[in-house]
Amino acid sequence: MSLQLTIEKKLLARERLNDAEGVYLLTEAPLVWLGALANQERMRKLPGKEVSFVVDSNPNYTNICDTDCHFCAFFRRPKDAEAYSLSIEDVMTKIDRSSKLGVTTVLLQGGHNRELPMSFYEELVTTSLKRFPHITPHFFTASEIQTMAQVSNLTVPQVLARLKAAGQHTLPGGGAEILSERVRKKISPKKGGPEAWLEVHREAHKLGFLSTATMMYGHVEEPSDVVEHWNHIRNLQDQSLALGNGGGFSAFIPWSFKPDNTVLQRRFPRRVGPVPYLRMLAASRLFLDNFRHVQASWFSEGKKVGQAALLYGADDFGGTLFEENVHAEAGFVNVTTLPETIILIHEAGFDAVQRTTRYDLVKRYPRTMKPAEVRAQAEPGVSLRKGKAVESGETVASSV
Repeated sequence: MSLQLTIEKKLLARERLNDAEGVYLLTEAPLVWLGALANQERMRKLPGKEVSFVVDSNPNYTNICDTDCHFCAFFRRPKDAEAYSLSIEDVMTKIDRSSKLGVTTVLLQGGHNRELPMSFYEELVTTSLKRFPHITPHFFTASEIQTMAQVSNLTVPQVLARLKAAGQHTLPGGGAEILSERVRKKISPKKGGPEAWLEVHREAHKLGFLSTATMMYGHVEEPSDVVEHWNHIRNLQDQSLALGNGGGFSAFIPWSFKPDNTVLQRRFPRRVGPVPYLRMLAASRLFLDNFRHVQASWFSEGKKVGQAALLYGADDFGGTLFEENVHAEAGFVNVTTLPETIILIHEAGFDAVQRTTRYDLVKRYPRTMKPAEVRAQAEPGVSLRKGKAVESGETVASSV
């Protein structure tokens, strides 16, 4: 029996794929077959023609960091001229700007700044919720949580409990890179092995947090390292879902390494292209059988690739990311508007559904809508007049 037929039968029987099959998907499986199978699995989990997205922003509160990750162009040492650490009020100003754009989630992250006390992080959560109760504080990656624990002499569960008491209930999945001991020693040796990231999400799920799982590929990893990463998060998802407390991974989000201005650029000067991305996305959908959502990253891979990803197993278009600085430091910038996000989903043949961080419905935008109607409904201050979008008395373009 061919490996393709074996995989098809396993998926039909709801049997879990093994490591060898995962490597095959990443290396030898025909791309068209792989994409069709991944799309079939996506439709089985989430039938219909809806693709979700979230209106969000991704600001940073500090770029000071002592971890020296070889893939990172964002961090600065404390004495660098470009180093900064924002006050609580500075961060609230950023969130206020996002709020005026209709943002419902703020993904706040930063470097590992050991001058910041635990109280600073708690105050970020409490103040943001007090001033912007309609915005979900989707704050702090696993490595930041580990830094908080080290600086404050607390355990990871204690840090998470304090953040929960402050009002936080979700965590972003950044900082996973590749959950392989071999890879992490090469690209982020000061960050710790896979367990450093896994511990934070395991303990967060025990407290009922929802989090995302991410992966940054396209550097030193081998296919076996990717499969190891998948196994780590698939096993943790099994454990978390078994708790039945609402915690666990909400989505998986892979993206490719951006080399510009990084230490790794000398060894990997070129970005990996769209074909490896679509393969990674489709293979992830098939291997991660206990993940409901797989996210297409228009931001990191480009808008057209993001649209194609919706036919390779992805059901979610990610966020609007009105502010983002980490990729920008690596010379990679994609920007969008809320109307354009919706229209990109429509052009791919799907209805657009605005969601919250927890995947609750906010609003539906059916693909039958015209671009001018999308602008009228999605853009603050725009109204529809005789089939044209009108803002401040002036006619604006009816396509985005």
